Amino acid sequence: MHATRTLTSAAFADRYTLPKYRLRVTGGPNAGLERVFDRRLVYIGSAPDNDLVLDDASVSRNHLKIEGERTGYRIRDLESKNGTWFAGARLCEAILGPHATLRLGQTELSFDQLPELHEVALALDPQFGALQGQSSEMREIFALLARAAPSDSTMLVEGESGTGKELVAEAIHGHSRRAQGPFVIFDCSAVQRELVESELFGHIRGAFTGAVATRKGALAEAHGGTLFLDEIGELDLDLQPKLLRALEKREIKPVGSNERVAVDVRIVAATNRDLAQMVREGTFREDLYYRLAVIRVNLPPLRRRSADIPLLVNHFLAELQSRNPRAGVLSVSFETMRQLQAYPWPGNVRELRNHIERAAVLSDGKELQVHLDAGLSLPGREPRGQGLDVDYDLPFKDAKARLVDAFERTYWQRALDAHQWNISAAARATGLHRKSLEYLIKKLDLQRPDDA
Repeated sequence: MHATRTLTSAAFADRYTLPKYRLRVTGGPNAGLERVFDRRLVYIGSAPDNDLVLDDASVSRNHLKIEGERTGYRIRDLESKNGTWFAGARLCEAILGPHATLRLGQTELSFDQLPELHEVALALDPQFGALQGQSSEMREIFALLARAAPSDSTMLVEGESGTGKELVAEAIHGHSRRAQGPFVIFDCSAVQRELVESELFGHIRGAFTGAVATRKGALAEAHGGTLFLDEIGELDLDLQPKLLRALEKREIKPVGSNERVAVDVRIVAATNRDLAQMVREGTFREDLYYRLAVIRVNLPPLRRRSADIPLLVNHFLAELQSRNPRAGVLSVSFETMRQLQAYPWPGNVRELRNHIERAAVLSDGKELQVHLDAGLSLPGREPRGQGLDVDYDLPFKDAKARLVDAFERTYWQRALDAHQWNISAAARATGLHRKSLEYLIKKLDLQRPDDA
């Protein structure tokens, strides 16, 4: 059944080719910046999660996107504050020619198609495993997963918390030749630092105090199947060479043992951190990064694929109905769906699922009633001094991630304010390298008081 599903997903995809293109900043604060893209979808703006980040105060956080279609590249302004300008006219949407010059705020940007081509494949099925999505963003990912699943290649799944990274790993396992083998989850952030090596590689009896019996580690437990390494960015730097050796040699040495044990396991790793940046900072090994990122999958946040929300809402309601047939079928009005699509969902699909379940339980009558916090802003726009409020409707890991994010934002904002935004002074006072603090300022989208 799994093999049939894989072949179907791979065969029935919309395929076409597009030229690669170069984006070059020819005017403005980032003049000279140049990037070549061979992907279907590219976001441009001042927020650090864009594909092309512009340090221009007049450029919106998410200013525009360039999306490849059969007819060429379509540019769409994302309701930016100062607009996107072409040939003296403000545009909302247009098909770009082979060469074009755009203006975004104070930035001038040239677009030039290149002779080289790259293939685009969009799955026709709006589902892969338990993953749901009818948007072109998700169908492109489904096509990639369908092609990658039958192989044994190591995969790195990146994306914000709640985007479905574990579902990707489960789907890859379920569509692979290892589907009948074990699927083991190892959360690198949920194990005490001193126990990670033992939990990952196993130990023999007497290896350390409390080791009263020999125990298999996660790698051995996943023999013949798939090991999902969640939050791989949290793995201690000292243990990274041992994991790399296990991946290269396909063998492990349990703690306290002198013998090596062969393991046959496929690795799917996941992170919500920027591993490439960690490599540059020296907190993640470059060789391990490239060994994990043989195939990279970047899951988009829900706010960037709002077209999927109707499908997801109806799917969640159908699940609830199947679990409780007596509850009755709830309809969703156009206005309610519009509200759900306009909401930023910082907790992504998991938060949407929790909200729909809560709303379904509390709704009166036959129509879904939602109560969204209109004052909620996107990550990076929380009011200064906001308290660390716990959202108990989220799973522990997601609630913890929100608290840590709020703490980091408050801590660094206060540190920078205390030193009048002298980055070098703030870095020295807090024991951080200046480059690391510059990265955090971008990542957390911190702003000077007079710029906020």
